[in-house]
Amino acid sequence: MDTPDRRRRLSAEDLETILGVTSALAAPFDLTTMLGEVVNAAKQVLHADRGSVWLFEPATDELVLLVATGIAPVRVRSGAGLVGACARERRIINVPDCYADPRFDPAVDRATGYRTRCMLTLPLVDHKDALVGVMQVLNKAGGVFDPDDETLATALAAQCAVALQRVRMTEAVIEGEKMRQALEMARVVQMSTLPSVMPQVPGYEVCGLFEPAELTGGDTYDLAVLDQGLLVVLGDATGHGIAPALSVTQMQAMLRMAFRLGADLDTAYLQLNNRLAETLADDRFVTAFIGLLDPEAHRLRFHSGGQGPIFHFQAATGRCAHHRPTSFPLGAMPLAAVRPSVTLDMAPGDILVLLSDGFYEQANAAGEPFGEARVQALVAAHHRETVAGLLDVLLRAVRDFAGGAPQEDDMTAVLVRRDDARRRSRARFRAASRRSRRWLRSRPTRSRASGSTPTSSRPSISRWKSCSRTW
Repeated sequence: MDTPDRRRRLSAEDLETILGVTSALAAPFDLTTMLGEVVNAAKQVLHADRGSVWLFEPATDELVLLVATGIAPVRVRSGAGLVGACARERRIINVPDCYADPRFDPAVDRATGYRTRCMLTLPLVDHKDALVGVMQVLNKAGGVFDPDDETLATALAAQCAVALQRVRMTEAVIEGEKMRQALEMARVVQMSTLPSVMPQVPGYEVCGLFEPAELTGGDTYDLAVLDQGLLVVLGDATGHGIAPALSVTQMQAMLRMAFRLGADLDTAYLQLNNRLAETLADDRFVTAFIGLLDPEAHRLRFHSGGQGPIFHFQAATGRCAHHRPTSFPLGAMPLAAVRPSVTLDMAPGDILVLLSDGFYEQANAAGEPFGEARVQALVAAHHRETVAGLLDVLLRAVRDFAGGAPQEDDMTAVLVRRDDARRRSRARFRAASRRSRRWLRSRPTRSRASGSTPTSSRPSISRWKSCSRTW
């Protein structure tokens, strides 16, 4: 039977299993080995007998069976059988009795002597909403697949899509390419994990920036609207280059998955820290601010593992409240529990300012760092700018301060401001004043002889009304 999207809140054990798969996929496996790991995980979690992964090839419009336990490689036309229906419709198909479903193609069963009793078929769609393949799990032990199985299988399929995309891109670049070209592609892959557009949050204005010191960097940020609220992330892994870039990409993928599976802030932070503690090398860790903003209650709750300072500009006082990290860096050591999250109340005009070390530690010719005090002063002086304008002010100030010195560290920023009605009114007034001054300057001078302005050069009444409506 075809089933609608039905989700349940996963248990801590379920979440741990899925995050374990996410962590395993960060290893540098070849494509076949990596997908085999995913299929084995699906069999174990769903108590299934077999599993398959089909790769979609747009050039031939075929689905190719890349990973199937006990089955040799097979090609089928897109649209054929259950796997083709899933690829065409891009939704999960749960079939309790395959031979009773007319879409089921028994050709593989006939070729192998295997009998498929029940099956879950799931589309593998990457973060750009492009179809990359189809995943199938067959014959659940002791029964058929239920809605809980669909939830777990959907999460596993998402991880399989990530594996397909990452490995295929990596293999396409590395094969026959020099290291420089591989690094350039790695930068493209890393940049593609950042938000392509800023989320629209009623009553708020947000902005993010990532400028690596090298082709790839160890920083990342995220701004995304989730069921739990606006996710706000700024992360910084130790070092530069490919290794820290993989660390922060792994962190970001695990965090997004935890929240999409229904985890709350504390659970997601705890599970993320413990998984990174298991997988990162002893000399590696990630500092990260992880927060959820409730745009209706205007409250931001956060944990900060070694990431600071955290500035909360308060419009009422015109000053920045300073918050320190709430814990040590992520992955430094496992935790049994986390401290309560910190809550910030966002009043009208308030701004959350998150900057990575690249801003504060950028030195001038004399070796003096830019520092926190300059950042606070600039935010206070330019808080009426848009967040994009304020970020430009900060960047220009750091570069001017450096005096041409090379960028020493990745520079990453996230700004979140609650709208202020008075600021919007002032902005509209300033815009109207600028239009008025431009119109007055455009008026020709009066004729010395007649003391009048030619009628043909006067602005029309209709144009003036149009400008008034715009104001």
